[in-house]
Formats: sequence, structure tokens, C-alpha cells
Amino acid sequence: MNLIIDSNPLTFDHLENIISGKSPVSLSQQAASRINACREYLDKKIAGQSEPVYGITTGFGSLCSRSINTQDLSQLQTNLVVSHACGLGDPVSDEIVRLMLVLKAFGLARGNSGVQVATVQRLIDLYNNNALPVVRELGSLGASGDLAPLAHLVLPLLGLGEMKYNNKLHTASEINRKLGFSPIELQSKEGLALLNGTQFMSAHGVYVMLKARKLQFAADVIGAIAIEAYNGRIDPFLEEIQAIRPHKGQAETALNIRKILQGSHHIAKEGKAVQDPYSFRCIPQVHGAVKDTIEYAGNVILTEINSVTDNPTIFPEQDKILSGGNFHGEPLAFVLDFISIALAELGNIAERRVYRLISGQRGLPEFLVAHPGLNSGFMIPQYAAASVVSQNKQLSTPASVDSITSSNEQEDHVSMGANAATKAVKVVNNLEKILAIEMMTACQALEFRGVKDTSPYIQNIFNEYRKSVPFIHEDTLMYDLIDKSLEFIRNYRFDVV
Repeated sequence: MNLIIDSNPLTFDHLENIISGKSPVSLSQQAASRINACREYLDKKIAGQSEPVYGITTGFGSLCSRSINTQDLSQLQTNLVVSHACGLGDPVSDEIVRLMLVLKAFGLARGNSGVQVATVQRLIDLYNNNALPVVRELGSLGASGDLAPLAHLVLPLLGLGEMKYNNKLHTASEINRKLGFSPIELQSKEGLALLNGTQFMSAHGVYVMLKARKLQFAADVIGAIAIEAYNGRIDPFLEEIQAIRPHKGQAETALNIRKILQGSHHIAKEGKAVQDPYSFRCIPQVHGAVKDTIEYAGNVILTEINSVTDNPTIFPEQDKILSGGNFHGEPLAFVLDFISIALAELGNIAERRVYRLISGQRGLPEFLVAHPGLNSGFMIPQYAAASVVSQNKQLSTPASVDSITSSNEQEDHVSMGANAATKAVKVVNNLEKILAIEMMTACQALEFRGVKDTSPYIQNIFNEYRKSVPFIHEDTLMYDLIDKSLEFIRNYRFDVV
């Protein structure tokens, strides 16, 4: 699906195609006209105005009182990009860099930033050619925008920095020559427009949301398999209970479980325990709260990526250039912290179900092997899941409650949203691993309980899963099977019918 940048908002469907690199992007004539009109207005404004305009005819941050000569305005913007490329740590993933390129182009194309069409087009060209700037993970405070990572993103526009092309690292100048790109000569305000903005945080948020939206349903399906394997009760999922506490996510989760288990002989059997442990009985309440959090966070992230987040912003029709704080990442910082907490809890409750399944309860063999003692079976996958759960708890300490003053106290409150963003990516990737272990454990336990008596839905997914991950009779190399289970989680469509 081609994406044309015009006046229509970006959706998660667009973003899913962008992240894969399989959706060519183009700039509409309408968007190009908006960009040109804003650029022309800015040039006329600078020529006819003696008063300083922040970041356009002045220095940056606490240097906003320093006026810059007209002949130095282009050099000012180049200096800004070069000096701000102070990123540290590991490079972020290709998927996130692709998102950053498109989100930055999309924000600039709104026509409130004063950039050249050629500048926006170059960002699009880099994306379309899968020529990806190397952006490092650390260095942004999440206010004044994501200055350091965005500087690394746009260095190649100047022929500087590093790029990844055909899965190899190259200098940007080398790739520019290969693709026939000349360095962009930045005009007044352009460096600031490129560096101000929340696209590093936003791209991470989009990555997390796309995974979380899938994993919320995967968790329901895997949880339902665990219920069957544990000989659990259907009572906690009946509609009457949800109706008297009508949280949307809770009701949706309970309905999902009922649909997944429809036709099961196990769930209809008599002689069950009076109550199940919370990790089974409270699936609607916990999984449901996670769904509600994902929905809320997703709405905030969609609002953000469809916004103008650089500074100052230009309003040609109103004849105004306004300096404000749209670059401040607090809305993103809050929801990225929130989504980390929610996803960590989804992994937390999943690991508890793993523990119940291996503990020799309800007629299941201890550690889910025929000869425990000689075989350790599923003893250590639970250890591994517990380790990852613990790390997620540590990563869920909020970043947004912190602030460290910068730029000689001109920028005296920051969001730390970039740290919230990079942590959230680690949390959602860890959640995949935990669910992979629960899937592996639940399917092993279900074979002891009896696959033929489970629901048609579960039988179907079980049969697909067994094509990748076999039943374990004797101790074997578990990491290899966990990796295969993880691959299944990533690739299978967990649509709840």
C-alpha cells in the first residue's frame, strides 16, 4: 500500500506498512504547496523584520538572546545539526528509523515549519531507498524535542554521519554518491525544524503499540489454552460477572475467552476445583485493564504523530511566528511509562500460569514430563520467564517523574520521554518471550490433559503450533524450542473469532 503524504491523518494501518519498509511514500502536490507557501512567507518575514525570531535569527536554548547576522543564517542551521549529534549507545532498530523518517517528513509537511520541499523530499527518498541513518539509543531528554537522535537522523542530508544500506554500514557521503543525492543546503530555521520534534519518542511508541495490539489477543489465546490445561472453570468469564463491572477491556477479554473455549469438553466437565488461582480467575480483569491502557496510549500516540511538534511554528495565514512548547514530550512520556507497566503486568500474570502448570497440580505431572527426576522438563523455562518478568518490573520504573535542567536552566523541565520510549520497547519485546514460554508450557500440559477434548479453535492453533514446536518426551535443548515458540508468536495471526 502506497502512502501519500497529504492532509489525511496517519493510522496504525499505515504505520504497520511503513515499519516493514514495504510501503512507498510520496509527497502530494497539496503538501508541497503548503511547504512552499510557508517557506516563502518566512523568507519575506525575515527580510522585512528587524526584531529577532527565536532559532531563526538567534542562537538556541539559553543563547536565544544572541542575534545572528543574515549572511550566517544557513551556517547557523548547519552548526546546529552537527553540534547536536551527540547520541550514545547502541543503534536503534531499522524499523524505528524507518518510522522516524516518515514521521518527521509527515510533521514537516503540515506547512508550519518553514522548511524547503527538497528537505522533506530527501527524508522520503532515504526511506524509499531503505538508506537508513544510524541513530543511537541514548541522548534525548524528550524536551526541546529529541534533539540528539534527530540530529543523527538528518546528518545524511548534509552528507555527514553513518548509514545502513543493504545491511552494511557506510558513510553517508558514500551512500549519497551511490544514490545521486547532493547535500541539502539548509535555509533559515530548517535545522531547528529538523531537530525539534518528538519523532524519536513517537516512533518507539508506534513500534510498541503495533506489537502490543497483537500481543493483547495472543495473551488471551494462550491464557485460554492454559485454562484448558489446568482444568480451569468457565465461571469467571461469564457475561453476568462482567456486566456488573463494565470496564470495556474486561468484557472484551471475557468474551474472547468464551469464544476461544466454545465447544470444549474440558471446560464443561464436572468435578472441578471450587475456585481457580487469580492468575486464571482474574484474566478478564488483568488482561482487560491492559487492553484499556493500550487503547488509551494508542490514541495519545496517534494524536502526537499527526501533530506539528517543532518550534517555533509558523502560521502564514495569520502572519504569526510563535514560540511555544509543542516539542515537550510529556504526553508521550506518561503513556510510554503507563504502557510499560501494563505490558509488564501481562507478562507477570502469564509467568504465574506457567508456574501453576509445572507444579504438579490437578493431575499434571511435575515439570510436565513423564519421568521427573531423571528429566527436569519445564523446570528451567519457568526460571527464564521469571527472570524476564523481573527485568520488566525494573524497566517499568517511570522515567516521566524525572527531570534534569539543561541549557543553562532555559530548559528547566524535561519529560525524559525518550528513556520511557526505549524502555517500553524492551518491555514489549520481553513480553513476547514470556508469552512464548507460556505457549510452549500450556501446549505441553494440554497434551497430558487431552487435546481431542479441547475446543475447535484451540485444536486448530495447537496443530499449527506443533508444526514448529514438538511435544517434549525427554530432556532436550530447550532454548532452541523457546526460539521456535517465539517465532510462532511473532508470525501467527491471533485473531479471536
